[in-house]
Amino acid sequence: MSILDRVANILRANINDLLDQAEDPEKMLNQISRDMAEAVQEAKAQVIETAAQENLLRSNLEKSRELAAQWQEKAELAVEKGRDDLAREALRRKRDYQSNGSVYETQLTAQHQMVEKLKTDLKALESKYGELQRNREILIARHKVAEAQRKIQKTFVSASSIDFTSELGRMEEKIRLEEARASASADMTSSTLDAQLEALSSGPENEEIEEELQSIKTKRSQN
Repeated sequence: MSILDRVANILRANINDLLDQAEDPEKMLNQISRDMAEAVQEAKAQVIETAAQENLLRSNLEKSRELAAQWQEKAELAVEKGRDDLAREALRRKRDYQSNGSVYETQLTAQHQMVEKLKTDLKALESKYGELQRNREILIARHKVAEAQRKIQKTFVSASSIDFTSELGRMEEKIRLEEARASASADMTSSTLDAQLEALSSGPENEEIEEELQSIKTKRSQN
């Protein structure tokens, strides 16, 4: 199973859990982002480990080839010295290292293919993670806008159930009553003030009339 397949299974399981719990989209996106970030780190670690094993196989292959070459030289030296017995043993050692080299070469080819496959999977995973990060904020923003619109619509529906006409009429009547009370109070204050002012202004005139009347009465009594 490739890295992407395993990551897909993990994400699918987490998404199903979130859906079962009726989580909101923002929480789901955040969880998926965390899961993919962990998967990317795991994939990088696997690539590094597999590449290290490839390097070790390459080193073993090179060492086996070097040793096989060295035993070839020793076999040639033994023949030169007339030691066929040593030459035969040297050739056997050379063949052993050549055989080991063949095994290492086969393993190295397979390991190299595995490393390249893991690198390809890692790039694909990093690309998907980058795409998620780019779209995540947009999706969250869209979710928030939709949520705000839902709340506005809910408020509108609640408000539409209220009879504002009757409420405004009731408030208008209350205000008119307050205005009438204020007007009546002002009229009473004005009347009292006018009476007081009239009393003040008519005082001297009444005295003059009384004096004139008394004068008439005095004259008539003298006649």
